Formats: sequence, structure tokens, C-alpha cells
Amino acid sequence: MEEQTKERIRRFRLHSHHLDDWYPASLAEQAAGACGLQNSPPGAWQTALYNRVQGLSLGQMEQMLEEDKTLLQAWSFRGAPVVFPTAQSPVFLGALAARGGEEWIYIRGIQLALDRLHMPLEPLLALLCQVLDRAEGQVWHSKTALDQDLARQMLPLLPPGKEPVWNSPSPYGSPDKQTLGGAVVSFLLRPCSFLGRIVFGPRRQGSPTFAPYRDWVGQAMDPGEAGERELVRRYLHCYGPCAPGDLAAWLGCSTAQARRLWQLAAGQMEPIRLEGKTRYLLAEDRPLYQDPPAAKRPLVLLGAHDPYLDLRDRAVVLEDKKRQRQVWQTVSNPGAIVWQGEVVGLWRPRKKGAGLAVEGTLWAGPAGLEKDVAALAEAYGAFRQTPLGQCTITRE
Repeated sequence: MEEQTKERIRRFRLHSHHLDDWYPASLAEQAAGACGLQNSPPGAWQTALYNRVQGLSLGQMEQMLEEDKTLLQAWSFRGAPVVFPTAQSPVFLGALAARGGEEWIYIRGIQLALDRLHMPLEPLLALLCQVLDRAEGQVWHSKTALDQDLARQMLPLLPPGKEPVWNSPSPYGSPDKQTLGGAVVSFLLRPCSFLGRIVFGPRRQGSPTFAPYRDWVGQAMDPGEAGERELVRRYLHCYGPCAPGDLAAWLGCSTAQARRLWQLAAGQMEPIRLEGKTRYLLAEDRPLYQDPPAAKRPLVLLGAHDPYLDLRDRAVVLEDKKRQRQVWQTVSNPGAIVWQGEVVGLWRPRKKGAGLAVEGTLWAGPAGLEKDVAALAEAYGAFRQTPLGQCTITRE
């Protein structure tokens, strides 16, 4: 792909992701709702929102999530915990529900337990939803407690004779801590999330809590086809031009589900040719794509799993395959140093004593960028209420 084309795509996406400029705190929900903010590792959503809106403290972010509840955290695309505007639950939850025999997201592996139980998935999912629907006022203080308590509540609803297998040790690991029933619940919690039954509560003593959706939000989720169409529109706006297969990878869903969702928004797309291949944009985004604004904020330090980095066509932001493997790892992704939309280095913040230590590596970017990176690292430490101590930025 020509560099001029890649530069235009980067500028378009920086704007779509609210990374081309500092946006006011009043647009925090809009920034979070562009395509959701993944929260793994814990705190990633705060770093992502910090990089998009100006003047929003950690305390104010937590207030939006835990007190005002204008933001919500739940298992969403790829089964990951994601923070998004509560009002957009039909987009980030309901749209992910499997339909018409499609495979649910994040349940591969459950078949071993189903075979031992001699039960299909759907009746078990219906029973778990039934338990959650009557779990008014309950709060679970760990994922293990959530799995095992829900498994215990499901037991009386199972067909006769299932108790010995349900209470047998888990075949998936930690058999001393988890039963087979608890493992089944663990798999089914993602579908329950998509159906508007379970969400994350506040973190307590370093661990997440969990609550029924209706209890936490105050009303049931209203699913519908509009949410499904809007999810595809969000993806196209943030990651276009793109291919239908890219959507399946981003969502972590089956090809059949991605194809169905794609078709719901097909009438609002326009094809575009890139390197002899057909890619798609939202028709309404064509003018913006043809002439995207230049970034007023050329340098950003993105955290691990920032939405901007969650693209399928990684060569648009980083051509070198070896470097790509450094940025997008299986576990423990580093942060990315981004200059004019291009990944030009890595950075890793960590607590060291009472302060923040930052190590970074640059392989591209203008001379003197090291000082600007250090200045942004210091500002990030202030946001985290952990003053920057050691900061080492090297260039390869």
C-alpha cells in the first residue's frame, strides 16, 4: 500500500478514535462509545479515555462508572471486559447475541463438559438466565464466587441424576477450586452478558465484583436489530476501510454471525479499492476519508489494548513484521508510542516504590522525540497519581 494512502487512513482513524486532538470532558461518553474501551489489563480503559479527553481525573472516571453509571463494564466483543456508555448496551452487548444456530462468542471448549452432562448448551443457558433473573440484590465479590454460587443455584433446576457430574471436579484446571458446573457457568457468563443479565460492579480490594444487569443499571436491557446494525457502523467508522472478515476477527465471533451482522449495515456502506482488493467505508464517512484532518496532537502514548491498536490491517500503522510481533503479543502487550498515527516505539509503565518507572524504545520518529515522550510519561504519572520517578527512553 502506498505511504500516501496509509497516511490518509491513519489520519481518518485518529479522528474517528478521538486521538487527533484533545476532546473536552463533556464528550467522554462519546469517546468511550466510539468502539468501546477494553479493560484488560485492569485499568486499560482509564488510560484509553485519558488519551482522548482532557481534564478528566481518575476519580471522575470512577464516578461515571460506579456512581453515575453513565458508563458500564461488561463482557463484550471477544469475551473481553469492555467499558462503554450504559445507554449503548444494545450495541456492545445485545448485538453480540448468537441467533439461529450461530456459535456463541467465547464458548469454545464447553463441549467437553456438555458431553459429560449429556446436555446441549441452550437449555443450560436458559437455566442460568433464569437464576440471574431472580438474583435481585446479589453481589458477587470474585469471579470464582460468581461461578460456584450460580452453579449451586442452578443445581435444583437440572434434570434428575445430573448432580454427581455437576458437582464433580472441573476438567479444565483447578479441580480443587472449581466444579464441572462452575466451569459450565464460567463459559456461559459471556452469553449471559450479551443477553443483558450480568455486569461488572466496582473493584474491591483489587478484584472485580459482579451484579445482575437489571440491579446495577436499574432496568432491563432493550435488545434489537438497531443495536446490531449500529455495532457494524461503529466498526466501519473506527477501522474502515475494512473487509467483512475483519469484523469477525474484531468481535471474536463466527463467520456466520459476522456475515449476518455485516448485511444489516450493507446498505449504508460504499466499496473502495485498495491494492486491487475491495474494502468498505460508511457512505457518510466518504468525505472525511477523502480529506481527513491533520492531527493537532501528533504524539500519544497509547496503553496496551488501546482501541486504535485493535485493527486487523496492522501494516497501516507499523509495516515491519518483526516490530509487529513486539507490539501485538499473546499476553502482556506493551504500550505503543504513536507519532502521526504510526507506531514508532514501545513503552512500559510500572510502579516502582512510591513512583512510576517508564521504559521506552523508539525505532522511528523525529529527532528529539525522547524528550516529548518523557514529558507525556510525566503527565501520565500525574493522572495515575503516581509521580514519575525513573524514565528511560532509548532509540534503536
